[in-house]
Amino acid sequence: MTVIANMQQLIKNGETQLDRKARKLALRSLETALNAVDPRQIIKARLILTGSILRVDTYSFDLRKFKNIYVVGGGKASGSMAEALEQALDGRITNGLVNVLHGTKNRTRIIKLHGANHPVPDEAGVEGTRKMLEIAEEADEHDLIICLISGGGSSLMPLPRGNISLADKKTITDALLKSGATINEINTVRKHISDFKGGWLAKKGYPATILNLILSDVMGDPLDFIASGPTVPDSTTFSDAIQVLKKHDLWGKAPSSIKKVLSDGDKGLIPETPKAGDEAFKKVYNVVIGNNRFASQAVCTGLKSSGLNTLLLTSTLEGEARHVGTMLASIAREVLVSGNPVHRPAGIVAGGETTVIVTGKGKGGRNQEIALASALKLRSLDGVVVASLSTDGVDGPTDAAGSIVDGRTLDRAKKMGLAPEKFLTENDSYHFFSKLGDLVFTGPTGTNVNDVSVIIVL
Repeated sequence: MTVIANMQQLIKNGETQLDRKARKLALRSLETALNAVDPRQIIKARLILTGSILRVDTYSFDLRKFKNIYVVGGGKASGSMAEALEQALDGRITNGLVNVLHGTKNRTRIIKLHGANHPVPDEAGVEGTRKMLEIAEEADEHDLIICLISGGGSSLMPLPRGNISLADKKTITDALLKSGATINEINTVRKHISDFKGGWLAKKGYPATILNLILSDVMGDPLDFIASGPTVPDSTTFSDAIQVLKKHDLWGKAPSSIKKVLSDGDKGLIPETPKAGDEAFKKVYNVVIGNNRFASQAVCTGLKSSGLNTLLLTSTLEGEARHVGTMLASIAREVLVSGNPVHRPAGIVAGGETTVIVTGKGKGGRNQEIALASALKLRSLDGVVVASLSTDGVDGPTDAAGSIVDGRTLDRAKKMGLAPEKFLTENDSYHFFSKLGDLVFTGPTGTNVNDVSVIIVL
């Protein structure tokens, strides 16, 4: 079970009884979200093995018909998924390798957990991805490949195309992350500079049967964008990738090797990513086993059981983090004034993934920036809390999952001589909340379904 390590301190930071109660409700509900999307629990519930028949949702597979069962994949949750899959299949796996975050603590017997870096890919990731392709290419029509895909898979499964170096891929990935590009835009580029993503794994694994188990970190669950869709027909083109870079003023700054691959592809000089109708996808089965909506609904269920009037505002939240924070605080104020959109005591949930356009030199993450922007609009409100965290336990380039604020956060900051507006301008939310002791710490959770924000109004 994943827990918020510093929960008691975060509750004590509330200066009134009502603030402490609101903090406790918010934090416990976020723990509920994390545990609802624990890959081990999900796989245990969704994969049913009866004799030799494996059932996943509406699909069933007679494992006696397969000579070998191979496992490949990658993502922040892939270690937990691999551990659970080994237990579910009870010794039937022949071989496997998944790329996981460096330092992942899961234990497996047959599937190798290969450490790699995120969000900027490293050579270890390339090595592991090459080995996965070797496994896929070794499989034949009598074999089953189970692919474990989760958020973070794009960075953890790098295999640069053509003469693109890993350093060049790092350069463009870092630039896209800082530009405010959406995850779909980033993955459009990634798919077209990769020999693994955008359907290439399925293409190279054909004619084996592929079962793709997906823990989604992309709003709406578009399969070709989750981990850049290694086993899914690609709906984007080289031209789309070029337009993404031009939109964010990165085309002129992109490494020449990337511009050449994308330009050659746009001219038809090198093959496009596999598209719908390709025979490689005839034996591919994709199952989304968990997503942000599942986590957000679990939060609502938990808050309702605590006696709150609940509302799932959205599980497809997007936009710039600081603007989203202002909006969440505005909703809290509206609840106080009019009882809309729900009456007090209220628990409102918003899931999704925002972006941060980095203009300052500070340190922080999406969820910390949401909370800091919210705090600016909550001053003096009693029993009102906004808390936000990343379900993978890592908010941006920090060791915190997110943060929590209430109506007295600004007063506490003022007493310490902190200027919240300056911290927000510098994208330095981490150091602001570090000084206040209001960072939320879970450590890496072994799952990843975007972010969850909670508004409590008592």
